Amino acid sequence: MASVAVVFRADKLNNKDEAPIHLRIIKDRKINYVTTGIMVPQKNWDLRMKCIKGKFPNKERLNSFIANKFAELQDQVFEHETISKSLTTRVLKEKIYGKKPTDFFPFADSVVENYLKTKRIGSYDRSKSIIAKLKDYHYGKQLMFQDITPEFLKKYEKHLREVCENSTNTIYKNMKFIRQLFKSAYREDIIEHQQDPFLKYQLKTEKTQRNYLTEAELQQIKDLQLTPGTRIELHRDMFVFATYAGGVRVSDVLQLKWKNFDGSHIHFSIKKTGQQLSIKLPDTAIEIINHYKPQKISPQHFIFPMLPNNLNVEDAMGMFRQISRATAYVNKNLKIIAEKAEINKHLSFHISRHTWATRALRKGISIDKVSKIMGHAAIRETQIYAKIVSQELDKAMEAFN
Repeated sequence: MASVAVVFRADKLNNKDEAPIHLRIIKDRKINYVTTGIMVPQKNWDLRMKCIKGKFPNKERLNSFIANKFAELQDQVFEHETISKSLTTRVLKEKIYGKKPTDFFPFADSVVENYLKTKRIGSYDRSKSIIAKLKDYHYGKQLMFQDITPEFLKKYEKHLREVCENSTNTIYKNMKFIRQLFKSAYREDIIEHQQDPFLKYQLKTEKTQRNYLTEAELQQIKDLQLTPGTRIELHRDMFVFATYAGGVRVSDVLQLKWKNFDGSHIHFSIKKTGQQLSIKLPDTAIEIINHYKPQKISPQHFIFPMLPNNLNVEDAMGMFRQISRATAYVNKNLKIIAEKAEINKHLSFHISRHTWATRALRKGISIDKVSKIMGHAAIRETQIYAKIVSQELDKAMEAFN
C-alpha cells in the first residue's frame, strides 16, 4: 500500500534558506515527489505538524491549500490502487497528474537510427524520408506527442496530397509509420493509450492493380532476339528466371551465388524477411543458370554477374546501395524489353513475381504451396493472386453466353 506525506525538502535549500514543500508518495520503498509550488524558509516550517508556522505571509491560506492537496492526493492514490495494486509510484503520479509532454522527433529519430544499427537499411531509408517530410511540414520546430492530434493528422494528410502530390497509398505508408511510433511510445510507457490520435484517425488505402504477364506475353519476351553478352540480355534472362523460380525478388536474384545452387535447387535466405528457402528449379530456370556458368566455378561469385564479386556483404549500407543501383538498371532495361516485345504493360522486375504466382495457381499448385514458395508470412498475402485467377475463370465462363 502506498503512503502519502507532506515533506519539507531540506535537501533542496536555496541561498535564501528556502526549500520547496512537496507531497511524497512511497510504495515498495520507491519514492516519488509532487510539487505544491510553495517555497518556505526553514525557520517557518513545523516538522512535527507538517505545516507553515510563525509570521509567514498568507500562512493560513497556504496551510489550507497544502492540506487540501494532501487529502486529494491520498484519495486519488487509494482510488488507483484499488483498481491495480501493481502500480509503481511513478505510474501513480502519472495516472493522477498525467505524463510530462515528450518530444516526438527525438523519439522518432532513435527508432530510425535503430534500423541502421540492426542493418535494416531499406526500413532506415524509408522511415528517415518519412520523418524528414514531417519535419519540413512542421518547419523543424519542436513537436510533442500531445501536439499530434486527429486534427493535426488530417491537416498533414491534406498537405501530403495537395503540396507533396502524394498518392493515397504513399500517404498511407507515411501515416502507418507515424502510427507505429505511437504504438512503440505507448509500449515504452512514454504516452497513455488515450493520447494515440490514431484511435480517431483512420488510415486509407486504394486497391492497386497487380500487373502480370500472360503465357503468350512471357513467351514473347523469351523469344526476343537480343545481342548475346549484353546487359539487356542478362536482365531479360534474370526476369524470365524469376518467372520460373518461384517469383524470387530481384534483391535475392542479384545475391544468388554459385554456392546457393546444387544443380537442381537454389538454397538461400530471403533478404526481406530472413526466411530460409529451398526451391527446386524447373528446366527453363536451370538452362538460364547454366548459360551463365563459367568454366571454373567460384562458390563465392554471383550467378548473375551484376554485383562485384569482391563486394563486402558485411557492409549493409554498401550492399543496399549496390542492390538499389542494380535494380534501377534492370528495371530501366525491362521497359525497353517491353517495347521491343510489343507488350503494352509497365514492366518491372516485380511483375515476374506476380507472373509466377498466377501461373502457378493456373497450373493447379495449391495456394498454401504457392505461399510457402513465395516466402509469404501469411497466406492472405497470396490470396490476391487466387482472386486474379478466379476472375480469369469467371471471364472464361462468359464464353457460354
